Amino acid sequence: MSNELNSNQLQAAGELEIEMMQDLYKRMTTACHKKCVIPRYKDSELTKGESVCIDRCVAKYMDVHDRIGKHLTTMTLQQQPSLQTQQANDPSRVVGSYK
Repeated sequence: MSNELNSNQLQAAGELEIEMMQDLYKRMTTACHKKCVIPRYKDSELTKGESVCIDRCVAKYMDVHDRIGKHLTTMTLQQQPSLQTQQANDPSRVVGSYK
């Protein structure tokens, strides 16, 4: 049962990550398009200025996403010892536990 649970947890985590990346891509595309591409299309191709703007916008968006992810990971790792202590003192407070 524990292997099945781990497999289900991994699948759920993978699906959640895909949804999060889709959301990130959608928000990034919308924000960078709104910022960099003029509403009236004159050409079928992006101009040099639009291309540069989009490149910079995407790079900044991904940099911020990476920084936030690293910060959240650090925060989670710092909180782990206190959560483990809390769980050891009161196992009924563990998420998913039944009394």
